[in-house]
Amino acid sequence: MESVLVSSCLLGQAVRYDGSDKLCRHAVLQRWIDEGRVLAVCPEIAGGLPTPRPAAEIVGGVGGLEVLAGMAKVVDSAAQNVSMEFIKGAEYALERAKSKGIRIAVLKEGSPSCGSNYIYDGTFTANTIGGLGVTAALLEKAGIQVFSEAELEEADALLKQLEMTCAPHRQPKNPGS
Repeated sequence: MESVLVSSCLLGQAVRYDGSDKLCRHAVLQRWIDEGRVLAVCPEIAGGLPTPRPAAEIVGGVGGLEVLAGMAKVVDSAAQNVSMEFIKGAEYALERAKSKGIRIAVLKEGSPSCGSNYIYDGTFTANTIGGLGVTAALLEKAGIQVFSEAELEEADALLKQLEMTCAPHRQPKNPGS
């Protein structure tokens, strides 16, 4: 059975920068939880950041790949560079995913760690740009397909496809027995 890496905040854990969660009540996610498929991770907590903490955004680049390459940084609203914590958390998430053979992740959209389609633009003005967060970028670079909470149906379709292609082939029963 395939497992799925999921942002802890989507599972109702109060780990976001403001101490809240972003509980996702989607039927697909609930089924995965019931089936025991979900591995929860909050890269920012894993990287050593507290809850609550100042909001953070990627500055000087268009996403997580640039942070990983040292060409951009993650800065919080108090002007502190928290890039190392974000990178450490992304590495932790990747280690956890690899340890479970995970090939699919569902991460919180918009987050400087987990955004998979868009992130905030680094101006702290609520403007968004297309791009990946640090963890989403590292996971995708490692070959893990990353989806947002708005793409659970697509993630589930891929999960089913992966399981069908990896399912052991059954031998036909001996017709004479």
